[in-house]
Amino acid sequence: MPTIEEIIKTRRIEDPYFRALLNVMYTGNWMYRRIDNILKPFDLTEPQYNILRILRGQNGNAVGLFEIQNRMVQQMSNVSRLVEKLYVKEYIKRAECAENRRKVDIIITQQGLDVLKTVDPLIDKEFATLGENIGKEDAALLADLLDKIRGE
Repeated sequence: MPTIEEIIKTRRIEDPYFRALLNVMYTGNWMYRRIDNILKPFDLTEPQYNILRILRGQNGNAVGLFEIQNRMVQQMSNVSRLVEKLYVKEYIKRAECAENRRKVDIIITQQGLDVLKTVDPLIDKEFATLGENIGKEDAALLADLLDKIRGE
């Protein structure tokens, strides 16, 4: 398995913090590209997929744009545009909130649930290889270390 230095064709990075940061960034982009390749045939982006998963987790309850944005893996300011694209694909429904007309309630449709049923196994299969490269204990340690990096 090549090291990060071999991949980016540089000499050994001596600073362990910088080496770790560079490796996290490279690996994150590597994983993003793999997910993107799976989603492309379904005309979905990773942020759109993330929104659908958030909405599915609501178990039929509506949620607002601000809440979706706060829960996204890649928090971005263009959630309204992403939601609009999902609406056009009929994966979600929007409704003006009765209590606050400026707020829009969003809920996943059956078509949205159906596309997740198709896509999720493909993503799971793609990343099942992680289990071949590192064990559950290492995966748990990695997740804990990444939490520590963020200091949250």
